[in-house]
Amino acid sequence: MTHRTAQITPPEGVQVSFDIAPIGTRFGAQCLDILITFGSLFVVFLVLDWMSVLEWSVLVTLYFLATFLVRVPYYIFAELVWNGRTLGKKMTSIRVISADGRRLTPHQIVARNLMKEVEVFLPIATLFAGQFVSAWTGLALFVWTCIILIVPFVSKKSQRMGDMMAGTLVVSQPKLGLLPDLAAQTTRGAAGFVFDTKQLELYGRYELQVLEEILRSRPISPEAMKRVQDVTKTIARKIGYTDRLRANDYWPFLNDFYRQQREFLENRQLFGDTRENKFHGTPDGARARSKSP
Repeated sequence: MTHRTAQITPPEGVQVSFDIAPIGTRFGAQCLDILITFGSLFVVFLVLDWMSVLEWSVLVTLYFLATFLVRVPYYIFAELVWNGRTLGKKMTSIRVISADGRRLTPHQIVARNLMKEVEVFLPIATLFAGQFVSAWTGLALFVWTCIILIVPFVSKKSQRMGDMMAGTLVVSQPKLGLLPDLAAQTTRGAAGFVFDTKQLELYGRYELQVLEEILRSRPISPEAMKRVQDVTKTIARKIGYTDRLRANDYWPFLNDFYRQQREFLENRQLFGDTRENKFHGTPDGARARSKSP
């Protein structure tokens, strides 16, 4: 399948490129989540059956009821707490983001996961109850299942219906570890920019990873130079850097900011303070700490 990317423009106005998560990886994450929810409950009910607490037919009914009551909160709660990731997504290094570049909202998470019940679990449940449905009902569900399976393949951004309704994308999660070779290459700029703790604590690892990608190659084309200028001005405005910056200051400014920001975050992590992104200091960030945009 052709490799797909999505260009996202967050509120800062600097376009960021994300790799769309492969459908095979998403399927693997879904299987892991199903194994976690269904499997853990299955073990519990096997223990209850071994203890002869209830009859087997009653246990089977309760099991399918319990999977629904546990499954829906699991997906919603996990993606709220881990910022668009369930345990299955964490293990396969993918995550959900908002398609408009803003922070993923609870409304989006709830909408995409409730739609998942209709897209994924209704066909599965019907499959297990196949002997109890009519031929026409079975045909309708078969057509529906085919549509559900085809949509991510024909969608430009590999979105399923729930993602389209919620305005979300599933993307590959960038590696959290910042690459050491860039840190070694990034030396103190000629301008000798120095940033204080108040300025450095505004951003987290996610924003540093975006900056790292920009610093991978020195800008040559007018478009790349314009991007460096825009990023520099955005960072300077956000951190309250008031000194005048000239055109030849932009690249040293970003290099110095990257190096000092990285050192700051690594030092904070030694004390258990993991600053995932720029929301770490907000009430929303505190609720979503597991810790991105």
